[in-house]
Amino acid sequence: MNRIVPDSVARLPWKLYLLLTCIALFGATVLYSAAGGHLMPWAGMQLARFLLFLVMLEVVSRMPLRLIRNATFPIYGALIVALVIVELLGKVSGGSQRWINLGFMQFQPSELMKVAIVLTVARFYALLPIGQIRTLTAIWPALLLIGVPAALILIQPDLGTAMMIAAGGVTIMFLAGLPMRLFVGSGLAGAAIVPIAFSFLHDYQKKRVLIFMDPESDPLGAGYHITQSKIAIGSGAIFGKGFLMGTQSHLDYLPEAHTDFVFATMAEEWGMLGGIGIICAMFLLIRWGMRIAQRTEDRFARLVAAGLSMTIFLYVAINLMMVMGLAPVVGIPLPFMSYGGSSMLTVMLCIGIIRNIDRNRDKLTGRWR
Repeated sequence: MNRIVPDSVARLPWKLYLLLTCIALFGATVLYSAAGGHLMPWAGMQLARFLLFLVMLEVVSRMPLRLIRNATFPIYGALIVALVIVELLGKVSGGSQRWINLGFMQFQPSELMKVAIVLTVARFYALLPIGQIRTLTAIWPALLLIGVPAALILIQPDLGTAMMIAAGGVTIMFLAGLPMRLFVGSGLAGAAIVPIAFSFLHDYQKKRVLIFMDPESDPLGAGYHITQSKIAIGSGAIFGKGFLMGTQSHLDYLPEAHTDFVFATMAEEWGMLGGIGIICAMFLLIRWGMRIAQRTEDRFARLVAAGLSMTIFLYVAINLMMVMGLAPVVGIPLPFMSYGGSSMLTVMLCIGIIRNIDRNRDKLTGRWR
């Protein structure tokens, strides 16, 4: 007897969900090992969050796309207000003031701003007439939209998130078709003011930059994170030491082994093959988002899909460069692998919105009415 599969179930992106589940399960396995072979406190909580956010992803993907578009500017404004509240009343943890205590959870507005900045700048360029894309009108409002939240986050201080927000916004500017000379000129101007900007950094941020350039200068101090991370990755060789057999994380040599440096924890036990597997899985996820952007004719939707895909790419690229000593330590987690709810929520929102665009692609005509 033939079974009739409900249309709503048949249309579920099973390949996407399978890919996400495989990454999350592997991440939970690494966290299980990092906790010495225990589900709690990390692996169990990570899986519970994943299941919750997977439901949220499907809900977001089924929302009217027009609602997301119309809510873009109000959400951006609300997050700006939240960032100001963080500065005035936010919780201080680890020397940074990034959270608002809501009682049942610690809310970090800067994480959601990574999504909001892409939506907001994309909405601005979708409203801008094509003929004005190469004028000053296309530049300064976008820079203002990007600069305000980036500055508010930088003074928390959270250099990594500020950099991601700036990169996400500038990516949309580039994809919108602004002239290349603008980016070349901005790059040269940015290089010229680096010494001035460096003087405004906090002492620990200056140390991170200097240690990135020469980690061996202080291997037991500011360079300890990078040094131990390199040791963990290198000791895993091709096939790794084996599940539950890592020494750097289990003996507490590797700081933040379950959060920022979880890739080093994984590489020690699963080796280069494990690392290649994770990188390939992330590549497939980002490729899925970019293919949707290429197939979408609507200007706003195309910019959003490409911008959110690049946001996921920035998460992955910055974290991997950080743990390998190719970039300063700026506290960017690895999606689905690093323990924590804020980054997973952000990435799931990105995927949910991209999935929404994919579901509504046939309804989009390249123009909002």
